[in-house]
Amino acid sequence: MGEILEGLKAAFLLLITLDSDLVEITLRSLQVTLSALVISSLIALPFGAWLAIRRFRHRRLAIAVLNALMGIPPVVVGLFVYLLLSRSGPFGVLGLLYTPSAMIIAQVIIITPLIASIAHQSLRELWAEYHDLLISLNTTRNQRIKTLVWDGRRALLTASLAGFGRAIGEVGAIMIVGGNIDHATRVLTTAIALETSKGDFSLALGLGFVLIGLAISVNVAIHWLTRTEREGRW
Repeated sequence: MGEILEGLKAAFLLLITLDSDLVEITLRSLQVTLSALVISSLIALPFGAWLAIRRFRHRRLAIAVLNALMGIPPVVVGLFVYLLLSRSGPFGVLGLLYTPSAMIIAQVIIITPLIASIAHQSLRELWAEYHDLLISLNTTRNQRIKTLVWDGRRALLTASLAGFGRAIGEVGAIMIVGGNIDHATRVLTTAIALETSKGDFSLALGLGFVLIGLAISVNVAIHWLTRTEREGRW
């Protein structure tokens, strides 16, 4: 118990003094995760809207595959990206392995199905309400997608925040493709695992507090968005 209390005190000092390692690792985590989130949102949100309004032969199968990809193990994604970016892989010449770019690629693959699935489920209900109106106005498919995305922006923002929460806590894939290199690819989750194995509980706890704070902030934002949507306010 004494070691835990000492670790908590040391972690608190690191936080209030803005320890350089703590700040560096936190900023790198945000850089990687926010970059992945922007790329994933640009792919997933329009795709979710398109899937909500488009009718084609194997649509149910496509939706089932998309939902199944939400549960893909991150370590499998990490292995897949590693094989693609390794020297013997098809993209090895780019030299992206063990760089933040490789970590961003892995996170994009992990969270894109999640964001797209949530977006599709939200916009499918909205499309049921807008279907007759948009068809009667003789709108094009792109106009319908734009209308759904704009009117469903609160639900889509919630989907993106859910993707952020998934990405910021990822460790398996990030460890494989990033290598947890100091001052290069070390992020919050991998640093916590490393410092714990080294016995440096103060820094591990400090990093853990930051990670918990980010996770709580995301959940509070999602709760606030959901509540305001129910009450009809923005």
